[in-house]
Amino acid sequence: MAGRSGQLCPVCRGEDVELFLTVEGKDYWRCTTCAARYLDAAQRPSPAEERAHYLTHENAPDDPGYRRWLSRLTRPLLERLSPGAKGLDYGCGPGPALAKIFAEAGHHMAVYDPIFAPDRTPLEEHYDVVTCTETAEHFHDPAAEFDRLADLLKPGGLLGVMTIFQTDDARFANWRYRRDPTHVVFYRADTFHLIATRRGLTCEIVEKDVVLMQKGV
Repeated sequence: MAGRSGQLCPVCRGEDVELFLTVEGKDYWRCTTCAARYLDAAQRPSPAEERAHYLTHENAPDDPGYRRWLSRLTRPLLERLSPGAKGLDYGCGPGPALAKIFAEAGHHMAVYDPIFAPDRTPLEEHYDVVTCTETAEHFHDPAAEFDRLADLLKPGGLLGVMTIFQTDDARFANWRYRRDPTHVVFYRADTFHLIATRRGLTCEIVEKDVVLMQKGV
């Protein structure tokens, strides 16, 4: 089956992939192992195209509405963290709102983003908590990215991921999330359970589109 796509699944590196849908000149593939849907590798946006699109987002760190939206992830994480935890906002974007929220709660936060905060020094550390909000859908090599995220965790460390789950194949073509040109991979709950299991992490879907994974102690 891998020969039909010319590529392995970028999420689980599996070979059981099939053409899912062609829409607006874009080819999307489906993995029958991990249930992910993803854009053909040859059709992904360039870094320059990604950066230009990201700058159109309005995610100000002090915006009350944006903070309420982020609270779906920050609340369950903050409830589980010990005082003065060490954390990393992975894929922080141009305005690292999550890092600011955790710092205000007394935690020590670093940031990393390949475009907006490309200093890789924070990737040499280990953390009590790593956040990944509205970032995983942009991963061009999610298998490698989740390997890295798991490695960044201390024993007992928490990884919090927020991304809109893909649940309805019939609505995929017109789905707002798919139509974002920088979104190249789409996950289901089963996808995250497999991602976690393969890396020795527990996995809990704490609410819609919010995943907490934890490394063993």
